[in-house]
Amino acid sequence: MNNKNALEILATNVRKYRAINRMSQEKLAELSDLTQQYICSIENARVNPSFITLVKITEALNVTFNDLVY
Repeated sequence: MNNKNALEILATNVRKYRAINRMSQEKLAELSDLTQQYICSIENARVNPSFITLVKITEALNVTFNDLVY
């Protein structure tokens, strides 16, 4: 799997679990101590977030790391 595919999978899964939780980008940003713009960049596969950032997002969405990356 190349980086582009991995980022697209992550983007899709963040959007999916955010929708399941009926959460706005703003709310996810607040809960994960990130900016709405950064959440948008993740959901559009424009950035490669750090492991710590992914942990914050998994906690905010109440999902596992595997849920986000597979």
